Amino acid sequence: MEKQITEASKFLSFVLRHQPEAIGLMLDAEGWANVDELIDRAARDGRVLTYELIATVVKTSDKKRFTLSEDGQYIRAAQGHSTPQVAIRYAEKMPPEFLYHGTASRFLESINTQGLVPGSRHYVHLSADVETARAVGRRHGKPVVITVKAMEMYQRGITFYQAENGVWLVAEVGRAFLVRCKMV
Repeated sequence: MEKQITEASKFLSFVLRHQPEAIGLMLDAEGWANVDELIDRAARDGRVLTYELIATVVKTSDKKRFTLSEDGQYIRAAQGHSTPQVAIRYAEKMPPEFLYHGTASRFLESINTQGLVPGSRHYVHLSADVETARAVGRRHGKPVVITVKAMEMYQRGITFYQAENGVWLVAEVGRAFLVRCKMV
């Protein structure tokens, strides 16, 4: 069952964050998809999704990547979108003094040149703690944790948001706001 949950989670990330069109799914501007339509489109693509499996993925995701609507009829990814179909309106939020970005050491040269940029995503993702950032960095290679002067950015008028799952979001982080890059 664990393998089925992992595969379903990866599939949901793919279609709800990056390529809903791969299965002919339409997301609204806030990233919501109708669960029945998602199940139907997945079946046409040869994948078996049930409401129970989707609910289990949402409930057991340690990163809280997905949200079901209160009535259970709609699902969306909390953040991390690269599809232009989605432009979630997150509430602005004052960040703590420092936030952290986990990445792989191979990206340091680029980061030292241009700061943190969202790449194909809509926002740069930041963590409230070093451990979470370190775990993110491990997924991409030899981990590096970058400390970001978040409060200083905020005081200079840069807007921060926080997704439902706790991930901090910002359009970009200029080099001047990077405290240090630490191999971990």
